[in-house]
Amino acid sequence: MNKKLSAILDHYINEVPEVKDYCQRCLDTARWDGNVVVMVVDAAFMSIGLNYFQSVVPNVDIFRNTFVYTNKILSFEDLYITEDSALRKIWKNRRSWSMAKEIARYFAASKKDRMQPDKEIFIQWANHTDLNRWRDDPIGRIKGVGINTFQYLRMMGGVDTVMPDKIVKRVINDILLRAGEKIPKSDMEFIKAVETIGLQYGYRPIELCWMTWLIQSESNLGRMQKYSHILSKI
Repeated sequence: MNKKLSAILDHYINEVPEVKDYCQRCLDTARWDGNVVVMVVDAAFMSIGLNYFQSVVPNVDIFRNTFVYTNKILSFEDLYITEDSALRKIWKNRRSWSMAKEIARYFAASKKDRMQPDKEIFIQWANHTDLNRWRDDPIGRIKGVGINTFQYLRMMGGVDTVMPDKIVKRVINDILLRAGEKIPKSDMEFIKAVETIGLQYGYRPIELCWMTWLIQSESNLGRMQKYSHILSKI
C-alpha cells in the first residue's frame, strides 16, 4: 500500500464527508425521488458539458415539475412519445432530447410486460451490461452516448464505478502523480485503476468520482457547501 496515496485520498474525502451518503443514494437508485426517467433526462442534459449544478440540475428540476409532478410523463414510454416541441420548451438542445428519448425507447421495449417497473429494468441493465463491450451495448450505440454518459447511467443504476470525465481524470491523475503512481493511458484503464484503488484503500470508486467534483470551488466556496441545498434534493 502506498502510504502517501492513502494520506492524500483521506485528506480529500475528509473535505467532503457528506459524499458517502450522497453516493449511497446514487447506488440505491434513489436520486431524483427514485425516478429513473428523470435520471435519464439528467444524464442526457449532462452529456453536453454544461455546468452540472448551475445549468443541468435547475433544468432537470423544471422538467420534473412540468412533466412528472403533473403526471404527463410517468414512464419511459411516456417520455419517448412526448412531442419534441413540448420538451424543447424546457431544454432547447435537440441532441439531449434525442438521446434521452432513444434511451427511454430501449428501456420501454426491454420490459417483459407493461407491468414491469421502469426502475427494475433500468437496474437490470446497469448491473448486467459489460463495460468492456460498452460500444456494442444498445445504450452505448445510441448517438451522443459516450463512455461518461454510459458510466453515469450505470452508477445511477447501482453500479459502484467511476466516470472518466475531464475533472475526475485531472484530480485523480494529479493525486497519482503526487503519490508516485503511474497515470492510466486510456479511459478504460482509468476506470479500472480507480476501481482497484477504491478496493485497496477502503473507498468506493463512486465516492472518489464524486469527491473530485465536489472539492472544486466556485466563488471561493466548495461545491459541497455552495450546493448543499441542491444535493439533498437530487
